[in-house]
Amino acid sequence: MAFVSNGDDLFDPIVMADNRFHVEGYQEGFEEGTRQGTIEGRNHGRLHGAKLSAEVSFYNGFALAWKCLLENNSDVKARKRLKAMESLIGVIKNFPYEDPQYEKLQEDMERVRAKFRQVCSLLNVSTDFREYVRGSTGMSF
Repeated sequence: MAFVSNGDDLFDPIVMADNRFHVEGYQEGFEEGTRQGTIEGRNHGRLHGAKLSAEVSFYNGFALAWKCLLENNSDVKARKRLKAMESLIGVIKNFPYEDPQYEKLQEDMERVRAKFRQVCSLLNVSTDFREYVRGSTGMSF
């Protein structure tokens, strides 16, 4: 049997086991939390991206439909409405669809919403997006 000059060396692995297991457990938990956070973040981003896309698509379809209705009308109010409609379409066309990390996304989305509200005011129609999505018949699929 070998003689150990320092008696604590023999028991260090046992004494330090609690600390080692704590550090290892923390590291494993941190890595798992990072993986889960990434998955949840992506899912959250997809969900909100889809909602935002649906909203912008609705505004675009709304504007294009009204533009078609107003193009052949020559009265002064119709011209003003058409100009506002074309402005809304222009704002939507410049919307940054391809850049998921666009820093001014919220500002641009508020600009689209404000332009939509302006157009709705000129047309004297409701600005509640959910009302249009639900539909006037109350049918669901």
